[in-house]
Amino acid sequence: MAEEKRLQRILDEGRCIGCGLCAAMLPTKLDMQLAPSGYLRPVAGASLSAADESAVFAICPGVVQTGLPDDLIVRETSVDEIWGPLLRIDKAFAADPEVRHRAATGGVLTALCQYLLASGEASAILHVKAGGARPSFGSAHISASPAEILEGAGSRYGPADPLSALGTMLERGEPFAVVAKPCDISAVRLLGRTDPRVSNMITHMLTPVCGGFMPPFGMDAFLERNDVAPGDVAAVSYRGNGCPGATRVQLNTGDVIEKTYLEFWGTDPSMWHLPWRCKICPDGTGEAADLAAADTWPGGAPSAETLDTDPGTNVILARTKKGAELVENAAKAGYLTLDGTATARDLDQWQPHQVAKKVAFGARLEGMRQAGQLELQTIGLRTRELRQRMDGDTDRRQIDGTKERLAIGKHLDGFGTGG
Repeated sequence: MAEEKRLQRILDEGRCIGCGLCAAMLPTKLDMQLAPSGYLRPVAGASLSAADESAVFAICPGVVQTGLPDDLIVRETSVDEIWGPLLRIDKAFAADPEVRHRAATGGVLTALCQYLLASGEASAILHVKAGGARPSFGSAHISASPAEILEGAGSRYGPADPLSALGTMLERGEPFAVVAKPCDISAVRLLGRTDPRVSNMITHMLTPVCGGFMPPFGMDAFLERNDVAPGDVAAVSYRGNGCPGATRVQLNTGDVIEKTYLEFWGTDPSMWHLPWRCKICPDGTGEAADLAAADTWPGGAPSAETLDTDPGTNVILARTKKGAELVENAAKAGYLTLDGTATARDLDQWQPHQVAKKVAFGARLEGMRQAGQLELQTIGLRTRELRQRMDGDTDRRQIDGTKERLAIGKHLDGFGTGG
Protein backbone atom coordinates (compact mmCIF):
# COMPACT_ATOMS: atom_id res chain seq x y z
CA MET A 1 0.00 0.00 0.00
CA ALA A 2 1.15 3.56 -0.62
CA GLU A 3 3.03 4.88 2.40
CA GLU A 4 1.09 8.13 2.42
CA LYS A 5 -2.31 6.37 2.47
CA ARG A 6 -1.79 4.09 5.46
CA LEU A 7 -3.30 6.32 8.14
CA GLN A 8 -6.38 6.93 6.02
CA ARG A 9 -6.77 3.20 5.51
CA ILE A 10 -6.72 2.67 9.28
CA LEU A 11 -9.62 5.10 9.50
CA ASP A 12 -11.47 3.69 6.51
CA GLU A 13 -11.32 0.13 7.85
CA GLY A 14 -12.64 1.01 11.29
CA ARG A 15 -9.35 0.30 13.03
CA CYS A 16 -8.86 3.59 14.83
CA ILE A 17 -9.55 3.30 18.57
CA GLY A 18 -9.30 7.07 19.09
CA CYS A 19 -6.46 6.84 21.63
CA GLY A 20 -4.88 10.13 20.47
CA LEU A 21 -1.27 8.94 20.33
CA CYS A 22 -0.80 9.87 16.68
CA ALA A 23 -1.94 13.42 17.45
CA ALA A 24 0.44 13.54 20.42
CA MET A 25 3.32 12.44 18.17
CA LEU A 26 2.47 14.92 15.40
CA PRO A 27 0.86 17.85 17.25
CA THR A 28 1.40 20.33 14.42
CA LYS A 29 -0.16 18.03 11.83
CA LEU A 30 -2.89 16.00 13.55
CA ASP A 31 -5.70 16.94 15.90
CA MET A 32 -8.30 14.75 17.61
CA GLN A 33 -11.79 15.88 16.58
CA LEU A 34 -15.34 14.62 16.81
CA ALA A 35 -16.14 12.87 13.52
CA PRO A 36 -19.63 12.78 11.93
CA SER A 37 -19.93 9.19 13.17
CA GLY A 38 -19.61 10.44 16.74
CA TYR A 39 -16.19 8.94 17.37
CA LEU A 40 -12.98 10.81 18.21
CA ARG A 41 -10.70 10.63 15.18
CA PRO A 42 -7.40 12.24 14.09
CA VAL A 43 -7.82 14.95 11.49
CA ALA A 44 -4.87 16.19 9.45
CA GLY A 45 -4.33 19.93 9.44
CA ALA A 46 -1.19 19.59 7.33
CA SER A 47 0.09 17.00 4.90
CA LEU A 48 1.74 13.93 6.37
CA SER A 49 5.04 12.71 4.98
CA ALA A 50 5.82 9.07 4.32
CA ALA A 51 8.00 9.15 7.45
CA ASP A 52 5.07 10.47 9.50
CA GLU A 53 2.82 7.71 8.21
CA SER A 54 5.41 5.04 8.97
CA ALA A 55 6.00 6.33 12.50
CA VAL A 56 2.28 6.24 13.26
CA PHE A 57 1.76 2.88 11.61
CA ALA A 58 4.48 1.27 13.76
CA ILE A 59 2.64 1.97 17.02
CA CYS A 60 -1.03 2.41 16.10
CA PRO A 61 -3.29 0.04 18.12
CA GLY A 62 -5.38 -0.37 15.00
CA VAL A 63 -2.67 -2.39 13.30
CA VAL A 64 -0.38 -3.73 16.03
CA GLN A 65 -0.71 -4.82 19.64
CA THR A 66 2.14 -6.04 21.80
CA GLY A 67 2.52 -7.88 25.04
CA LEU A 68 5.16 -7.23 27.65
CA PRO A 69 8.70 -6.45 26.38
CA ASP A 70 10.99 -9.46 26.82
CA ASP A 71 13.37 -7.61 29.12
CA LEU A 72 10.58 -7.14 31.68
CA ILE A 73 9.83 -10.86 31.93
CA VAL A 74 12.00 -12.12 34.80
CA ARG A 75 12.89 -15.63 35.88
CA GLU A 76 10.08 -15.76 38.45
CA THR A 77 7.46 -14.84 35.87
CA SER A 78 4.86 -17.44 34.99
CA VAL A 79 3.47 -17.08 31.45
CA ASP A 80 -0.07 -18.41 31.21
CA GLU A 81 -1.29 -19.16 27.70
CA ILE A 82 -4.49 -17.12 28.24
CA TRP A 83 -3.41 -14.46 30.73
CA GLY A 84 0.21 -13.92 29.77
CA PRO A 85 3.05 -12.94 32.12
CA LEU A 86 2.16 -13.09 35.81
CA LEU A 87 4.34 -12.46 38.85
CA ARG A 88 1.51 -12.42 41.39
CA ILE A 89 -2.29 -12.42 41.42
CA ASP A 90 -4.03 -10.82 44.40
CA LYS A 91 -7.59 -10.11 45.35
CA ALA A 92 -7.66 -6.61 46.80
CA PHE A 93 -9.62 -3.44 47.42
CA ALA A 94 -8.92 0.15 48.39
CA ALA A 95 -8.26 0.42 52.12
CA ASP A 96 -10.08 3.75 52.31
CA PRO A 97 -13.85 2.96 52.39
CA GLU A 98 -14.66 6.16 50.49
CA VAL A 99 -12.31 5.25 47.64
CA ARG A 100 -13.63 1.70 47.57
CA HIS A 101 -17.21 2.96 47.32
CA ARG A 102 -16.73 5.81 44.86
CA ALA A 103 -14.36 4.12 42.40
CA ALA A 104 -15.12 1.20 40.07
CA THR A 105 -15.55 -2.17 41.84
CA GLY A 106 -12.94 -2.20 44.62
CA GLY A 107 -11.13 1.03 43.77
CA VAL A 108 -7.74 -0.63 43.28
CA LEU A 109 -6.46 1.53 40.43
CA THR A 110 -7.61 4.69 42.20
CA ALA A 111 -5.86 3.64 45.42
CA LEU A 112 -2.64 2.73 43.61
CA CYS A 113 -2.56 6.09 41.82
CA GLN A 114 -3.13 7.91 45.11
CA TYR A 115 -0.22 5.99 46.63
CA LEU A 116 2.09 6.83 43.72
CA LEU A 117 1.40 10.54 44.16
CA ALA A 118 1.51 10.57 47.97
CA SER A 119 4.76 8.58 48.05
CA GLY A 120 6.42 10.78 45.45
CA GLU A 121 7.08 7.88 43.10
CA ALA A 122 5.19 9.83 40.44
CA SER A 123 4.65 13.57 40.13
CA ALA A 124 1.45 13.14 38.15
CA ILE A 125 -0.91 10.53 36.72
CA LEU A 126 -2.12 10.63 33.11
CA HIS A 127 -5.56 9.04 33.09
CA VAL A 128 -9.11 9.47 31.81
CA LYS A 129 -11.69 11.68 33.44
CA ALA A 130 -15.35 12.13 32.56
CA GLY A 131 -16.17 14.66 29.86
CA GLY A 132 -14.53 15.91 26.71
CA ALA A 133 -16.31 16.29 23.40
CA ARG A 134 -19.49 14.91 24.98
CA PRO A 135 -20.52 14.28 28.61
CA SER A 136 -20.62 10.53 27.95
CA PHE A 137 -17.00 10.54 26.74
CA GLY A 138 -13.74 10.48 28.64
CA SER A 139 -10.87 12.88 28.15
CA ALA A 140 -7.17 12.88 28.94
CA HIS A 141 -6.53 14.33 32.38
CA ILE A 142 -3.37 14.98 34.38
CA SER A 143 -3.82 14.61 38.14
CA ALA A 144 -1.19 15.78 40.59
CA SER A 145 -2.88 15.00 43.93
CA PRO A 146 -4.75 12.09 45.53
CA ALA A 147 -7.85 14.29 45.73
CA GLU A 148 -7.79 14.88 41.97
CA ILE A 149 -7.45 11.14 41.38
CA LEU A 150 -10.55 10.44 43.47
CA GLU A 151 -12.46 13.18 41.67
CA GLY A 152 -11.78 11.42 38.36
CA ALA A 153 -12.57 7.89 39.61
CA GLY A 154 -15.08 5.61 37.90
CA SER A 155 -15.18 3.60 34.69
CA ARG A 156 -15.58 5.41 31.38
CA TYR A 157 -17.36 3.42 28.69
CA GLY A 158 -17.52 6.14 26.06
CA PRO A 159 -14.81 7.13 23.55
CA ALA A 160 -11.68 8.64 25.11
CA ASP A 161 -8.28 9.82 23.91
CA PRO A 162 -6.00 9.34 26.96
CA LEU A 163 -2.78 9.45 24.96
CA SER A 164 -3.46 12.82 23.36
CA ALA A 165 -1.68 14.37 26.37
CA LEU A 166 1.27 11.96 26.36
CA GLY A 167 3.56 14.30 24.41
CA THR A 168 2.92 17.08 26.92
CA MET A 169 3.77 14.77 29.80
CA LEU A 170 6.97 13.48 28.20
CA GLU A 171 8.13 17.04 27.57
CA ARG A 172 7.71 17.97 31.24
CA GLY A 173 10.71 15.91 32.23
CA GLU A 174 9.09 14.71 35.49
CA PRO A 175 8.24 11.11 36.42
CA PHE A 176 4.61 10.17 35.84
CA ALA A 177 2.38 7.10 35.58
CA VAL A 178 -0.16 6.22 32.91
CA VAL A 179 -3.55 4.55 33.37
CA ALA A 180 -5.23 3.62 30.09
CA LYS A 181 -6.86 0.79 28.15
CA PRO A 182 -4.75 -2.28 27.24
CA CYS A 183 -4.48 -1.22 23.59
CA ASP A 184 -3.34 2.24 24.68
CA ILE A 185 -0.65 0.78 26.95
CA SER A 186 0.54 -1.40 24.06
CA ALA A 187 0.95 1.72 21.94
CA VAL A 188 3.02 3.41 24.67
CA ARG A 189 5.27 0.34 24.93
CA LEU A 190 5.81 0.41 21.17
CA LEU A 191 6.59 4.13 21.27
CA GLY A 192 9.21 3.29 23.89
CA ARG A 193 11.17 1.32 21.30
CA THR A 194 12.19 4.57 19.60
CA ASP A 195 11.61 7.20 22.31
CA PRO A 196 13.80 6.66 25.42
CA ARG A 197 11.70 9.16 27.37
CA VAL A 198 9.03 6.48 27.75
CA SER A 199 11.20 4.27 29.96
CA ASN A 200 12.97 7.23 31.57
CA MET A 201 9.88 9.22 32.52
CA ILE A 202 6.97 6.78 32.89
CA THR A 203 7.21 5.12 36.30
CA HIS A 204 4.28 2.71 35.91
CA MET A 205 1.78 1.63 33.24
CA LEU A 206 -1.53 0.48 34.71
CA THR A 207 -4.69 -0.74 33.03
CA PRO A 208 -8.14 -2.16 33.68
CA VAL A 209 -8.94 -5.49 32.06
CA CYS A 210 -11.12 -4.18 29.23
CA GLY A 211 -14.15 -5.53 27.41
CA GLY A 212 -14.34 -2.62 24.98
CA PHE A 213 -16.30 0.62 24.98
CA MET A 214 -19.73 1.76 23.89
CA PRO A 215 -20.09 3.23 20.40
CA PRO A 216 -21.57 6.74 20.47
CA PHE A 217 -24.76 5.55 18.79
CA GLY A 218 -25.36 3.20 21.74
CA MET A 219 -25.64 6.08 24.18
CA ASP A 220 -27.68 8.08 21.65
CA ALA A 221 -30.15 5.20 21.37
CA PHE A 222 -30.41 4.98 25.16
CA LEU A 223 -31.11 8.71 25.41
CA GLU A 224 -33.70 8.55 22.64
CA ARG A 225 -35.59 5.77 24.42
CA ASN A 226 -35.70 8.00 27.47
CA ASP A 227 -36.88 11.04 25.45
CA VAL A 228 -33.65 12.92 26.06
CA ALA A 229 -31.74 14.90 23.41
CA PRO A 230 -27.93 14.58 23.56
CA GLY A 231 -27.66 18.33 24.12
CA ASP A 232 -29.74 18.04 27.29
CA VAL A 233 -27.12 15.87 29.05
CA ALA A 234 -24.88 17.53 31.63
CA ALA A 235 -22.95 14.51 32.94
CA VAL A 236 -22.79 10.72 32.68
CA SER A 237 -21.51 8.29 35.30
CA TYR A 238 -21.32 4.69 34.08
CA ARG A 239 -20.09 3.02 37.29
CA GLY A 240 -18.99 3.92 40.79
CA ASN A 241 -20.61 4.81 44.12
CA GLY A 242 -21.14 1.11 44.69
CA CYS A 243 -20.14 -2.18 43.12
CA PRO A 244 -20.67 -1.71 40.27
CA GLY A 245 -22.95 1.23 41.04
CA ALA A 246 -25.74 2.65 38.93
CA THR A 247 -25.44 4.34 35.57
CA ARG A 248 -26.55 7.95 36.07
CA VAL A 249 -27.35 10.47 33.36
CA GLN A 250 -27.71 13.96 34.79
CA LEU A 251 -29.65 16.46 32.68
CA ASN A 252 -29.14 20.20 32.42
CA THR A 253 -32.41 20.61 34.29
CA GLY A 254 -30.97 18.78 37.28
CA ASP A 255 -33.14 15.71 36.68
CA VAL A 256 -31.38 12.31 36.74
CA ILE A 257 -32.00 9.11 34.80
CA GLU A 258 -30.65 6.18 36.81
CA LYS A 259 -30.39 2.53 35.83
CA THR A 260 -28.71 -0.35 37.60
CA TYR A 261 -25.70 -1.88 35.88
CA LEU A 262 -27.77 -4.87 34.80
CA GLU A 263 -30.63 -2.68 33.57
CA PHE A 264 -28.28 -0.52 31.52
CA TRP A 265 -26.18 -3.31 30.00
CA GLY A 266 -28.05 -6.55 30.44
CA THR A 267 -31.57 -6.07 29.11
CA ASP A 268 -31.15 -4.00 25.97
CA PRO A 269 -29.46 -5.56 22.89
CA SER A 270 -28.60 -2.12 21.51
CA MET A 271 -26.15 -1.69 24.38
CA TRP A 272 -24.18 -4.78 23.38
CA HIS A 273 -22.53 -3.19 20.35
CA LEU A 274 -18.79 -2.60 20.31
CA PRO A 275 -16.55 -0.65 17.93
CA TRP A 276 -15.02 -2.96 15.34
CA ARG A 277 -11.53 -2.67 16.79
CA CYS A 278 -12.89 -3.88 20.14
CA LYS A 279 -14.59 -6.87 18.51
CA ILE A 280 -11.29 -8.03 17.03
CA CYS A 281 -9.15 -7.16 20.04
CA PRO A 282 -6.30 -9.66 20.55
CA ASP A 283 -5.78 -8.71 24.20
CA GLY A 284 -8.13 -6.99 26.60
CA THR A 285 -6.20 -8.37 29.59
CA GLY A 286 -3.46 -5.75 29.55
CA GLU A 287 -0.41 -7.90 28.90
CA ALA A 288 1.76 -4.87 28.11
CA ALA A 289 1.07 -3.18 31.45
CA ASP A 290 3.00 -3.43 34.69
CA LEU A 291 -0.27 -4.23 36.37
CA ALA A 292 -3.86 -4.90 35.38
CA ALA A 293 -6.99 -4.82 37.57
CA ALA A 294 -10.23 -6.68 36.90
CA ASP A 295 -13.67 -7.44 38.28
CA THR A 296 -14.20 -10.66 40.23
CA TRP A 297 -17.75 -11.52 39.23
CA PRO A 298 -18.38 -15.26 38.65
CA GLY A 299 -19.46 -15.72 35.06
CA GLY A 300 -18.34 -12.20 34.15
CA ALA A 301 -21.31 -10.20 35.46
CA PRO A 302 -22.48 -8.94 38.85
CA SER A 303 -25.23 -10.77 40.68
CA ALA A 304 -28.61 -9.08 40.87
CA GLU A 305 -28.83 -10.15 44.51
CA THR A 306 -25.67 -8.27 45.52
CA LEU A 307 -25.92 -5.08 43.43
CA ASP A 308 -26.69 -2.98 46.50
CA THR A 309 -24.63 -4.87 49.07
CA ASP A 310 -21.31 -5.92 47.49
CA PRO A 311 -18.57 -3.50 48.67
CA GLY A 312 -16.35 -4.51 45.73
CA THR A 313 -13.17 -6.52 45.31
CA ASN A 314 -10.75 -6.42 42.39
CA VAL A 315 -8.22 -8.95 41.24
CA ILE A 316 -4.75 -7.54 40.49
CA LEU A 317 -2.49 -9.09 37.84
CA ALA A 318 1.05 -7.92 38.56
CA ARG A 319 3.12 -8.65 35.45
CA THR A 320 6.43 -6.94 36.15
CA LYS A 321 8.67 -6.53 39.18
CA LYS A 322 7.65 -2.90 39.22
CA GLY A 323 3.98 -3.88 39.28
CA ALA A 324 4.47 -6.48 42.02
CA GLU A 325 6.43 -4.02 44.16
CA LEU A 326 3.71 -1.40 43.71
CA VAL A 327 1.10 -3.79 45.11
CA GLU A 328 3.30 -4.65 48.07
CA ASN A 329 4.29 -1.08 48.85
CA ALA A 330 0.76 0.31 48.52
CA ALA A 331 -0.52 -2.36 50.90
CA LYS A 332 2.24 -1.63 53.44
CA ALA A 333 1.47 2.09 53.23
CA GLY A 334 -2.21 1.49 53.97
CA TYR A 335 -3.65 2.36 50.58
CA LEU A 336 -4.55 -1.19 49.58
CA THR A 337 -6.07 -4.13 51.45
CA LEU A 338 -4.99 -7.53 50.16
CA ASP A 339 -7.72 -10.15 50.39
CA GLY A 340 -6.02 -13.40 49.41
CA THR A 341 -4.47 -14.73 46.22
CA ALA A 342 -5.99 -16.15 43.05
CA THR A 343 -4.96 -18.30 40.10
CA ALA A 344 -5.17 -17.93 36.35
CA ARG A 345 -8.01 -20.43 36.35
CA ASP A 346 -9.93 -18.19 38.76
CA LEU A 347 -9.46 -15.44 36.16
CA ASP A 348 -11.02 -17.75 33.56
CA GLN A 349 -14.17 -17.93 35.70
CA TRP A 350 -14.33 -14.22 36.44
CA GLN A 351 -13.54 -13.08 32.89
CA PRO A 352 -14.84 -15.81 30.51
CA HIS A 353 -15.43 -13.30 27.68
CA GLN A 354 -11.72 -12.44 27.72
CA VAL A 355 -10.85 -16.11 27.30
CA ALA A 356 -13.29 -16.51 24.42
CA LYS A 357 -12.06 -13.41 22.62
CA LYS A 358 -8.39 -14.36 22.89
CA VAL A 359 -9.03 -17.86 21.59
CA ALA A 360 -11.13 -16.56 18.68
CA PHE A 361 -8.79 -13.78 17.59
CA GLY A 362 -6.58 -15.89 15.31
CA ALA A 363 -9.55 -17.07 13.24
CA ARG A 364 -11.00 -13.56 13.10
CA LEU A 365 -7.63 -12.32 11.91
CA GLU A 366 -7.70 -14.93 9.15
CA GLY A 367 -11.17 -13.71 8.16
CA MET A 368 -9.81 -10.18 7.86
CA ARG A 369 -6.92 -11.39 5.74
CA GLN A 370 -9.25 -13.26 3.40
CA ALA A 371 -11.40 -10.12 3.09
CA GLY A 372 -8.35 -8.06 2.10
CA GLN A 373 -8.24 -6.02 5.32
CA LEU A 374 -5.19 -4.58 7.02
CA GLU A 375 -3.14 -6.97 9.12
CA LEU A 376 -3.52 -6.64 12.90
CA GLN A 377 -0.10 -7.76 14.02
CA THR A 378 0.42 -9.23 17.47
CA ILE A 379 3.73 -9.41 19.33
CA GLY A 380 4.19 -11.88 22.16
CA LEU A 381 0.48 -12.66 22.56
CA ARG A 382 0.56 -16.38 21.56
CA THR A 383 -2.08 -15.88 18.87
CA ARG A 384 -1.26 -19.07 16.96
CA GLU A 385 -1.22 -21.26 20.07
CA LEU A 386 -4.52 -19.89 21.33
CA ARG A 387 -6.23 -20.44 17.99
CA GLN A 388 -5.39 -24.13 18.23
CA ARG A 389 -7.77 -24.42 21.16
CA MET A 390 -10.71 -24.17 18.74
CA ASP A 391 -12.05 -27.11 16.79
CA GLY A 392 -12.17 -26.88 13.02
CA ASP A 393 -15.89 -26.10 12.76
CA THR A 394 -15.70 -23.25 15.26
CA ASP A 395 -12.62 -21.88 13.56
CA ARG A 396 -14.40 -21.80 10.20
CA ARG A 397 -17.47 -20.14 11.72
CA GLN A 398 -15.27 -17.39 13.16
CA ILE A 399 -13.58 -16.84 9.80
CA ASP A 400 -16.85 -16.79 7.88
CA GLY A 401 -18.60 -14.63 10.48
CA THR A 402 -15.81 -12.06 10.30
CA LYS A 403 -15.99 -11.93 6.52
CA GLU A 404 -19.78 -11.57 6.59
CA ARG A 405 -19.56 -8.68 9.04
CA LEU A 406 -16.98 -6.96 6.88
CA ALA A 407 -19.10 -7.48 3.78
CA ILE A 408 -22.08 -5.64 5.28
CA GLY A 409 -19.92 -2.84 6.66
CA LYS A 410 -19.98 -3.56 10.39
CA HIS A 411 -16.38 -2.39 10.60
CA LEU A 412 -17.23 1.10 9.38
CA ASP A 413 -17.51 3.98 11.84
CA GLY A 414 -20.90 4.96 10.46
CA PHE A 415 -22.44 1.51 10.91
CA GLY A 416 -25.43 1.72 13.25
CA THR A 417 -25.84 5.46 12.83
CA GLY A 418 -27.51 5.49 9.46
CA GLY A 419 -24.25 6.79 8.03
